[in-house]
Amino acid sequence: MLIGVPKEIKSDEYRVALPPAGAEMLTQAGHELFVEKGAGLGSGFTDDFYVNAGAAILDGPEDVWARADMIVKVKEPIEVEWPRMRDGQVIFTYFHFAADESLTRACVESGSIAIAYETVELPTGELPLLTPMSEVAGRMAVQEGAKYLERPQGGLGVLLGGVPGVLPGKVLILGAGVVGTNAAKMAAGMGARVHMMDINLKRLRYLDDVMAANVNVLYSTRYAIRKQIQDADLIIGAVLIPGAKAPHLISREDLGLMRAGTVIVDVSVDQGGCVETIRPTTHQDPVYTVDDVIHYAVANMPGGVPRTSTLALTNATLPYTMALAGKGWQRACLEDDALKLGVNVVRGHVTYPAVADACGLECHDTDDFLT
Repeated sequence: MLIGVPKEIKSDEYRVALPPAGAEMLTQAGHELFVEKGAGLGSGFTDDFYVNAGAAILDGPEDVWARADMIVKVKEPIEVEWPRMRDGQVIFTYFHFAADESLTRACVESGSIAIAYETVELPTGELPLLTPMSEVAGRMAVQEGAKYLERPQGGLGVLLGGVPGVLPGKVLILGAGVVGTNAAKMAAGMGARVHMMDINLKRLRYLDDVMAANVNVLYSTRYAIRKQIQDADLIIGAVLIPGAKAPHLISREDLGLMRAGTVIVDVSVDQGGCVETIRPTTHQDPVYTVDDVIHYAVANMPGGVPRTSTLALTNATLPYTMALAGKGWQRACLEDDALKLGVNVVRGHVTYPAVADACGLECHDTDDFLT
């Protein structure tokens, strides 16, 4: 198969979809690989690494997109890339369609096959291609939140770990999945008072057993959230409904219950966010203030640590990339139900129910396109 790796051009995105080790595995398996010049530089991989792995370096993105049967990316195609998508081309990347109807319709109109990292789902419910970036984002959320709690950044002036004789800061985490759990580990390690909220009692019982003593778990209700946000120093949104828009757990009205200088880090912003007043920001301009509450909403947080993120992501994606390249997308999906759930759009048809519902489009059965 002819495989293309274009350079990521979304603002402040430094990851690359394939490291040299993965390039070597694909070329040794007999595939032809086209890598855009400079695609790996942000993650510390120069072009000669890819050449030595057997890949061809192409000067421009147009050539990569035009020649490849399958495009492997990290982030969703942005508007300038939409005309490059073509009928029958497989695109394997994060899409987050439910939060972007324009992107969904562009993929539908292109006739391409969009396979989304974030909806590949194992029988256990685990999202193996979302997990590594959720781990990174959860840990970064506390790191970034702690920074913006500093007074020169507009925050409350609170040190999360406190000092002897001074109460530690309070971190409220909405969601007890991968993001929330990793955020709790980091916050607890810093010595903060950590409160995690979720509606999954089984998950809360598990975390209550394994987490540090300074982590408390609470069942999530609207009433309980309103109570907890009143004295929280840092609030982390870590809610995920696979493939769907995140529910708004904090309303604009709720901001009035918070103290001036409270920090919100909404990791679920790429799925629409769990805070009503959230909107995507970038690493260059990461925060804004609404009603004296600081909002941090970088939609590609792991892009800020691309070396770690690229390696963590591609450890998970490479086996699926190998399967798609070696077997073709239809056979690969027939043989792997987890990968089949990653198929969101096929030749003009939406095939993932949550995406169809969010965008007001008809949903088709993926199986209809696999024979």
